Amino acid sequence: MNPQRDVALISVSIDLGAGRRGVDMGPSALRIAGITGAVESLGYTVRETGTVTATGFETATPGDAQLRFLDEIAAVAERACAHVTDGLENERLPLILGGDHSLSIGTVAAVARHYRARNERIGLIWIDAHADMNRPETTPSGNIHGMSLAVLMGRGPDRLTSISGEAPAVRPENVTVLGVRQLDQGERDLISELGVRVITMSEIDERGVAACMNEALERANDGTVGFHLSYDLDSLDPVVAPGVGTPVQGGLTYREGHLVCEKAAATRRIVSLELVELNPVLDDRNRTAHMAVGLVGSALGRRIL
Repeated sequence: MNPQRDVALISVSIDLGAGRRGVDMGPSALRIAGITGAVESLGYTVRETGTVTATGFETATPGDAQLRFLDEIAAVAERACAHVTDGLENERLPLILGGDHSLSIGTVAAVARHYRARNERIGLIWIDAHADMNRPETTPSGNIHGMSLAVLMGRGPDRLTSISGEAPAVRPENVTVLGVRQLDQGERDLISELGVRVITMSEIDERGVAACMNEALERANDGTVGFHLSYDLDSLDPVVAPGVGTPVQGGLTYREGHLVCEKAAATRRIVSLELVELNPVLDDRNRTAHMAVGLVGSALGRRIL
């Protein structure tokens, strides 16, 4: 899999799904850090496929307190879905720059719909400090970026779940969340109900990130055409990645973060890739953005030897 040498570069500038401002500037910070040149240095041709920009907090209407900014987030997800679909139809590997994690509702849906039309399905590896499996009735904040994965498995408001088409974007048995260190009770309940594999940082400490990633890859590739890699930068420890939307102490180290990407690349089964939750407002001289560019390089095949 992953035979494409063309990359469809897509920016999704949105922070409406988050509780803190600033991640809408993530795509710009990644470009300043040299994302295009880094990808091209690996032999890919970068095709600018589209930019989606959300309405700002100042002009958007929050609406339901349990589903804040639902209408605008759904519209952004639908536009992101269209751009990813365009990239796939032109046989390009989608690389999405975010933006808060609500954008995945559109990006993963696009990939799932594209392959479903070929009677194939995708796996999903969700690298994140959080499971993002709240629903309107369980969310403590109303922030939709904390509901994205639940939506992609068919749990959430119809306005969002319908973006993936007639079926959920992914099956729970093909999903792994890796790097978790903060969960709400409603998420624990849904994890148990659906059987999603959630690998916490405690488990990574005990087993090692290599073994944990091997398990995630096995699930993601079981009966699928390949997998989408959704990389929330808050999975990394704030010591190495301070500029993220929702920092939580005790995350992946620099090398663990890269090993996740290197092992994903080695399978040659990445069908799409995204980086989310980069917050330049909280960063130190764009340090997190530069690290993120390195992670993309590892995911696209850069090797030490």
